[in-house]
Amino acid sequence: MNAVSGTAWRNAFRRSARFEKRRDVSSEAASERFKEVVLPHLADAMALARWLTGNQHDAEDVVQDACVRALAGIDGYSGRGARAWLLAIVRNSCFAWLAKNRPKSLVLVGDLAAVDEIGQSDDAEPALTPEAELIRKADAMLVRRALETLPIPFREVLVLRDINELSYKEIAAMLAVPIGTVMSRLSRGRGLLAIAIERAR
Repeated sequence: MNAVSGTAWRNAFRRSARFEKRRDVSSEAASERFKEVVLPHLADAMALARWLTGNQHDAEDVVQDACVRALAGIDGYSGRGARAWLLAIVRNSCFAWLAKNRPKSLVLVGDLAAVDEIGQSDDAEPALTPEAELIRKADAMLVRRALETLPIPFREVLVLRDINELSYKEIAAMLAVPIGTVMSRLSRGRGLLAIAIERAR
């Protein structure tokens, strides 16, 4: 090896070593950020995945995939709304999983667009309706079984709002729909849930 090629090799090696060191530091920083941003919200992630897939085993697969996606995209996380950010990734992972494994479950019942047009324009919680009162008084297992019968668009809004306790604004951002759409789906979902509970009694 002549002196020129030896020098070039050493310089390339040093650059490579510096790159690997930066990559290791970057990887370690991403791992730390992942722990801070994602791990505190894994229970909510599992709950959403379980509701959308229908069972624990499939939910675990979905959340594992979502965690891989979250780690890969952690550098793009803005620093606000960690739970909503993670749940959006889980939701996307769920729908990708459902499309692959249960495409028939994604078929909507009824005209969702017509329901969306009913929307309201503010973020205030509507007054307690007879349907909401019925749901509140119903047995938890009965509610769970009834909720599993709802079409996914209504089920996911109910879970995000009433179980994960996200705001209308967070849900609207996650679903990329207006707040009024979230509220109309929530109202319609609660009505359908009340009917399902009554039928199951």
